[in-house]
Amino acid sequence: MPGIKGMKKYPTAIRIEVKKKFKEGQSVCSLSREYGISRWAIRTWCGLTDKSEKEPKARGRKPAKTLQEYKYENKRLKMENELLRDFLLLTERK
Repeated sequence: MPGIKGMKKYPTAIRIEVKKKFKEGQSVCSLSREYGISRWAIRTWCGLTDKSEKEPKARGRKPAKTLQEYKYENKRLKMENELLRDFLLLTERK
């Protein structure tokens, strides 16, 4: 994406040359040093990255809780409050 700060657009000829040298057995690190291109860019051009790395994670809302789940959580919290209240009364910290 040219125009975005920090991202460079390399000519197609250089990409083809780098791919060719990679297929011949040259390492990604050595190609990176030789051409001054990031290892990430070379891996992407040579198809060494996973699909999950290329696609951003999906963002969205958590699924809404059902009324039954809210009622259960409310009941559990009330019981927890009662237990804590009883504990504090027994230890005379109220």
